[in-house]
Amino acid sequence: MELNTVDLAIERREEEPQVMELDVVDLVVKRHKQKPWALISILQDIQDRVGYLPSDVLKRVAGEMDMSIPQIYSVATFFKSLNLKPQGRHTVTFCLGTACHVRGAGKIMTEVGNLLEIEPGETTEDGEFTLRAVNCLGACAIGPVMVLDGKYYGKMSAARAKVLLAECRS
Repeated sequence: MELNTVDLAIERREEEPQVMELDVVDLVVKRHKQKPWALISILQDIQDRVGYLPSDVLKRVAGEMDMSIPQIYSVATFFKSLNLKPQGRHTVTFCLGTACHVRGAGKIMTEVGNLLEIEPGETTEDGEFTLRAVNCLGACAIGPVMVLDGKYYGKMSAARAKVLLAECRS
């Protein structure tokens, strides 16, 4: 059976999250025809549909791909773009590379974390924000850099970050 994008367009159903997540595994694995080299694409496709990679889904992928659970987890934990926990509606990422670090990115991130009451890698209790830190975003000339929902903001300050977060909340 050939799958098209209509077949893959699945709306998340809160009342049946586990059933829906396992249906996504079937669709995505079949789409990639169980090729081991397609594992990263499979995990990305599942995350795009579910929002993260729940452990029961990773176990199902391991079974469908005829791979061990540690193999699947090693890939899922290696790539920072893959998430094993639910993420916030808004993602706040700070670059902590050398150029951003020397310009105070760490202090700004700490202030934002204090404001949101979370540490890097965590999501606020209300599910609004996830705070992340990365080693480099490749935008050294405009550091310190903060990325909010995929949009880059250079020459960041704690005050400017707070304004941007307040705009997200409203």
